[in-house]
Amino acid sequence: MLSMKTKFTPTLYTTLILLNVFFASCSKDQKEIEISSDQYHATVDHLTQIMIHDVFSPPVASRIYVYPNIAAYEALNSGSSKYKSLSNQLTNLNLSHFDVNNKSNKRLASLIAYMDVAKELIFSKEKLTSYRDSLYGVWNKLNSKSFDNSKKQGLHYSSQIIQWMNNDNYAQTRTMPEHNILSDDPSQWKPTPPSYMDAIEPHWNKIRTFALDSASQFKPKSHPTFSLEKNSDFHKELMEVYNVTKGINEKGDTSEEIAIARFWDCNPYVSVTRGHFMFASKKITPGAHWIGICKIACKQTNSNFEKTVHAYTKTSISIADAFISCWDEKYRSNLVRPETLINKYLDETWEPVLQTPPFPEYTSGHSVVSGAASETLTNIFGDNFQFDDTTELPYGLPVRKFSSFRNAAKEAAVSRLYGGIHYRSAIDLGLTQGQNVFKKHNESISYFLSK
Repeated sequence: MLSMKTKFTPTLYTTLILLNVFFASCSKDQKEIEISSDQYHATVDHLTQIMIHDVFSPPVASRIYVYPNIAAYEALNSGSSKYKSLSNQLTNLNLSHFDVNNKSNKRLASLIAYMDVAKELIFSKEKLTSYRDSLYGVWNKLNSKSFDNSKKQGLHYSSQIIQWMNNDNYAQTRTMPEHNILSDDPSQWKPTPPSYMDAIEPHWNKIRTFALDSASQFKPKSHPTFSLEKNSDFHKELMEVYNVTKGINEKGDTSEEIAIARFWDCNPYVSVTRGHFMFASKKITPGAHWIGICKIACKQTNSNFEKTVHAYTKTSISIADAFISCWDEKYRSNLVRPETLINKYLDETWEPVLQTPPFPEYTSGHSVVSGAASETLTNIFGDNFQFDDTTELPYGLPVRKFSSFRNAAKEAAVSRLYGGIHYRSAIDLGLTQGQNVFKKHNESISYFLSK
């Protein structure tokens, strides 16, 4: 019997519908529709909750974040004197621009574009359309002319982004063969307990990149050669996982290492077996955690609507390309997870602190994504940006404090060792791989018009 135990974040969107639509420049007949950055945060939060409900894998979740943000960015910055269009900067993105007029509310158009694209990417469309329609009703009553003009502008961009999105090879990868398991090769990935799930997204490297030249542009150097000889580099890394996790378990459930591992777990679907029952705990992905940090930084700096959309867009593009880069290496190296080897050759009773996710080991996805996202946020908000990470509060985990985005990324990466799910090379070289993704983005994408 399968039952679901899901914890939902208390979202702001219902309150925002009632409280955060403010009036300005009142006339006798209609009122100006004012859109705040809090409303954008609320809409991103609402999409995140739907993604948790629908259970999307980390790579797919990154795709769901990136396209709505790009649509919002383009609708918002049509004719902007500060922000530059991403048209002809991202791969195969060529947009026709909207003829902006004074009757159009760009912030409103941006939010409409976001929701229109987002609904095409999720299973539970009704959860988003219901949210959207409630907002539409409020906006239409405030100023029907402004709403209609803004809606035209928003849909002008969303329709083009959807068309571009639908040509990124995602649909084709849905029909490609499952990952081939080579059962006679001890170095190759095998399904792991408790669910022994098939490897997810083995063809993600075929998804069109956003700014990378190719999925393999930042192919990391090879991991240590597989060997179970005691003096080999690979065996040393395997023993590090085993000994570190044994030491952590001896310290007990309250150890700092376990706190770090659980805080950065970000496994969207954890199976827990109790007798004949299997429970599923659903939560956010690694990309969602960094999107949450982006929100924290925006709110902490009181970023206006324009900077907020810019931050989400830039961060989500980095995360999306990071997943493509990482998954390209995962299924090239196809490396076995520590759990498989430890149970077979060292200790059949050993269990990792975290549940091993269902895909090959090298490189570490969270490390690559954290490297890219942390560099992106540092570029936007500056180094030594101190913040309290409250992202995991809805899942019963306490706040963690960080002195910078880079320090948060380092902790996220090493959490995979503490969790018993990655070797050292996947962690360290994964961070570098993600940092290289950011460097490429920083060279290739210009967000600001020259003065």
